[in-house]
Amino acid sequence: MHAVMQRKSVFGSIVESVFDAQAANFWLKKINPIWSVNESLGRIVEKSETASETVSLKIQINKKFNMGQAGQHHPVIVTRNGRRYERTYSLTQLDDAHVLLTAKKVHKGMASTWLCELSKIGDVIEFGLPYGDMLIDKNHAPLVLLAAGSGITPMYSLLKTLVKTKQIENKPVQLMYWVKKHSDAAFKTELEQWAIQYPNFKLHIFYTQEQEMDARLNPEHVQCIENLNTTTVYSCGPSGFVAVAEQMFAQAKVFKSEAFSLTPVINNETGFITVTLSKLNQSVSIPKGQSILLGLEQQNIKPTHGCRMGVCNKCACVKAQGSTKNLVNGAEHTEPGGLLKICVNSAQTDLVIDL
Repeated sequence: MHAVMQRKSVFGSIVESVFDAQAANFWLKKINPIWSVNESLGRIVEKSETASETVSLKIQINKKFNMGQAGQHHPVIVTRNGRRYERTYSLTQLDDAHVLLTAKKVHKGMASTWLCELSKIGDVIEFGLPYGDMLIDKNHAPLVLLAAGSGITPMYSLLKTLVKTKQIENKPVQLMYWVKKHSDAAFKTELEQWAIQYPNFKLHIFYTQEQEMDARLNPEHVQCIENLNTTTVYSCGPSGFVAVAEQMFAQAKVFKSEAFSLTPVINNETGFITVTLSKLNQSVSIPKGQSILLGLEQQNIKPTHGCRMGVCNKCACVKAQGSTKNLVNGAEHTEPGGLLKICVNSAQTDLVIDL
């Protein structure tokens, strides 16, 4: 009892002896590296290989961690050589104190290379607030999950929750999962076990670069879905995959998607556009065919941003005037007053935006 009282006294003295969060965090981390008065932190406690160049990190989280819902994404901040890198990952809740972060190495990717190759047990990771609306609905409507590559991570989180809550026993669920080779299929053993255990769960894994190649997403896959107009469809993968899925499953009752990489549509546009930033009271010229965010950064203007893929909405602002084109699907938007994600849109005419 005396030891417990003494520990509390030391903790209280630390808190009382500092006057700001930064100082408090400095002293708290001397005791425990993930203790903080305001930071969402986690410590790696296990590391395993999930698929080719893909690792899963079991992370112990602190009290400030904001646990997102299954299917949502978290900003993940890692530090390399003194520089902070923020990327977006879908996490899976394991219990009240642990989450699973699965990352695939990206060529020249600073954050993914650190997570996959350099991270070790005991390392601390910082997290942002969760976001995303690709969540489990309350009804028993059939659910179709379309995943390509790393797009399996939010789907795995959704399935894990459906199994844990036993909703999968009453809800028809079908997962269609595309990877290049057999070694690229993450969570394969667990997914196959669920397919055997739960009659309502149907699993289809397609291998597009094996000797006997499976077909990429095409209209034949749509025809396999019964009663599409009463089905909820979620899609996650590269932007090209997501754009195709959006077109093919347009008749679904609900369609939601998230892209984890930006593969711009081909465009040969040239010339410059004037962008007026109303809050900064400044006008700059940026190239017509590239993202507005990149153009502004080239002019030494640093707007707030996060994922650079049109998912997290950190870069979104109001467009007062002008026309823009979505670099993912080619859609043009001319109406004023809409929300504009400057990381995945280019300017087609002179713009006025609320930045």
